[in-house]
Amino acid sequence: MKGIGDIMKQAQQMQSRLQDAQAEMAKIEVQGESGAGMVKITMNCRYEVKRVHIDADLLTDDKEVLEDLIAAACNATVRKVEQTQAGKMAELTGGLNLPFGGFPS
Repeated sequence: MKGIGDIMKQAQQMQSRLQDAQAEMAKIEVQGESGAGMVKITMNCRYEVKRVHIDADLLTDDKEVLEDLIAAACNATVRKVEQTQAGKMAELTGGLNLPFGGFPS
């Protein structure tokens, strides 16, 4: 039965490390942009948008252009969050290829 005890201890340690990583992810911010930096979105690694920057020159442009640029900047930011999370998971798991769907809220 010692083997099961060791496995349970390891599982508890991994759970603790995951909880620590979740707290750290809330603090890490990444930025995505579109339109050569005219629209910038800052988001933490829990997918919470922290800031939106829209260049003043865009405010006189077509509404649809601005909407497209905002969508593109959001998508770019989400991709960066996913990359950051994957890197963090690789650190936690020592490079093991475990299934991962993101950090829960």
